[in-house]
Amino acid sequence: MKLRLATVFLSLTVAAQAQPPVGIGQALNTLADQPATHTGFVFDRSMVQVAESLLESNGMDSGRAAAAIHSIAVDSYHYPRAAFYAPEGMSHIIDTYHAAGWKHLVNANQAVANTAQPSNTVTDLWLHFTGADIDGVTVLARASRDMNVIQIACDLRPLDLLHLSGHFGIPKVDPNAVMVPAPDSK
Repeated sequence: MKLRLATVFLSLTVAAQAQPPVGIGQALNTLADQPATHTGFVFDRSMVQVAESLLESNGMDSGRAAAAIHSIAVDSYHYPRAAFYAPEGMSHIIDTYHAAGWKHLVNANQAVANTAQPSNTVTDLWLHFTGADIDGVTVLARASRDMNVIQIACDLRPLDLLHLSGHFGIPKVDPNAVMVPAPDSK
């Protein structure tokens, strides 16, 4: 009976974690105007536990390190020539995340002209909250010939994100970036 209750509780905990909205994978695959070579990997719960010592050495509390991250998925796309990222495709992605309750942050220093054909990396960040804690993070970094998508299922405090930057494929926090809520709260 106790084993059955533990299994049900674990299932409910996993189900309560934020999942990327339905259809996002396909929308990301077709965001650019050309096909890409794609590489992806996932750190599941057991792999994250193995990496716990790395997290601890970067400032995360040892009691939080193993429990904070449930999985990290990294997808990298490389284009043979400079890509054009369709503004309507990006609008669809933003609207889909917004409809699923995710908060969108963008770099306030980013020029609008740079978003469709970036000469500098364009970074979008989505956060999903349960109360004050973050239970899902998606980072979309677009450059002229590369696009990276990092998705994290977690139970993080906002400050924990700084400790994770630069590890597991998560981009290092750019000291010049000023992340602000996207216009119209999307």
